[in-house]
Amino acid sequence: MTRIHELPAYRIAALVRSRELSPVEIAEHFLDRIRRLDDRYGAYVTVTEELALDQARNAEKRVVNDTPDDLPPLLGVPVPIKDLDTVAGVRVTFGSRVYSDHVAPRDSAMVSRLRDAGAVFLGKTNTPEFGSTCHTENGVAPPSRNPWDTDLSPGGSSGGAAAAVAAGLAPVAQASDGGGSVRIPASVCGLFGLKPTRGRISLGPDRADFHGLSTAGPITRSVLDAALMLDAMECHLPGDLHTAPPPPGGGTFVDHARREPGRLRVARYRDTGATGIGVHPDVVAAHEDTTRLLLELGHEVEEIDNPGETVFGGSYLEDFQYLWAAIASASPVDPARENELTPINRWLRERARRTTVPELMAATARLQHGTRALLAATSGFDAVLSPTLARPAVPIGHFTSGGPEEEFRLMTEFTPFTSLYNVTGQPSVSVPLHWSSEGLPIGSMLTGRMGGEGTLLSLSAQLERARPWAHRVPPGWTD
Repeated sequence: MTRIHELPAYRIAALVRSRELSPVEIAEHFLDRIRRLDDRYGAYVTVTEELALDQARNAEKRVVNDTPDDLPPLLGVPVPIKDLDTVAGVRVTFGSRVYSDHVAPRDSAMVSRLRDAGAVFLGKTNTPEFGSTCHTENGVAPPSRNPWDTDLSPGGSSGGAAAAVAAGLAPVAQASDGGGSVRIPASVCGLFGLKPTRGRISLGPDRADFHGLSTAGPITRSVLDAALMLDAMECHLPGDLHTAPPPPGGGTFVDHARREPGRLRVARYRDTGATGIGVHPDVVAAHEDTTRLLLELGHEVEEIDNPGETVFGGSYLEDFQYLWAAIASASPVDPARENELTPINRWLRERARRTTVPELMAATARLQHGTRALLAATSGFDAVLSPTLARPAVPIGHFTSGGPEEEFRLMTEFTPFTSLYNVTGQPSVSVPLHWSSEGLPIGSMLTGRMGGEGTLLSLSAQLERARPWAHRVPPGWTD
């Protein structure tokens, strides 16, 4: 018999609407799993049991009293929120000890959209301090652990979100991505992760756009679940600096996930350019395997040089670091408490203080010029294929064994592919198509045109049908 946590979110939503499954029963099932199992995974910083059950009871009343056409799309579906985003009346730590007792006064716009869609908030998922790292270790809670091997990191900064979904502690999760933070944990946890087009989901009302690097996005087990989440999360507020175009061809993202993509022209690369960062043999094997699958499905695949290297040259990593340090410095912290920050954030904030305004503006201008050139150079392709990461999952503590400069170097070596598409603002997904000989997941990254989430969802759903992955589950799945 299929248990509730084995169901995809779209199936849970359908069973709620047909009155075959109770929202309260669903919430209690996941809350029980969190109580029993989360000490193993460190997925949650805060569990909102009372809120979740209250939302579930309200959902149950709506199922009884409303007509099916009036029910929102995620009614009764549990959705945890990453602890960088605010839920009214719930503690939000931003992964930092200096905010360990902070309670959010209101929902973010995106959380409000999920609330209106009928989602049930199980709690807040673990994240590194201010989302600054590609691992999920902080001073607030125990580290998040990878359900495929709990000695390994689930990545970051949405590591708690990915751990929750991979371990069956939530059917889907809200996450966010400023340099790869949806796609990185999706890759190492065997999940589907989608970073939307810049401007698709507002960061407001409290978070600033800054350089447009960061956006919210879903981490899910199925492509259709990600489309369902994206339809619910999409929002815009007055004052947003960027606005994404509507889905191509109209309709919803769920509509696109259910369409055949047609024959697409796909570019591919796996070199890391002048950085000289090596790519693990298992990642190379995954990249070649995905290429073969695309060709078998009838798509045209063409080898290209690393597009970031081609248009940004050797300045990309240094310029991106200027922006990353500037964003890390923007979180308000009492100067008297800066010593409580993690070493990497103290280092980033100090680096930001040493950066002059002309230096930051010049770096931003170079990245914008490179973005325009890259979009022009790849405009003839429907999608670009690359590895998501340079290697499979690494052990807990891998990044923090040295000082902050060493930590940043190790993070760069682990994630040489993802941040490029935060700079350009293009939609990008990690698809779980490959597992290593050790049984560890390895994602493949597909990046689309601006506003091209629909094409990516159609293509990813086709890949999912050709190479289903939902039957692959980590060891604790049946507990």
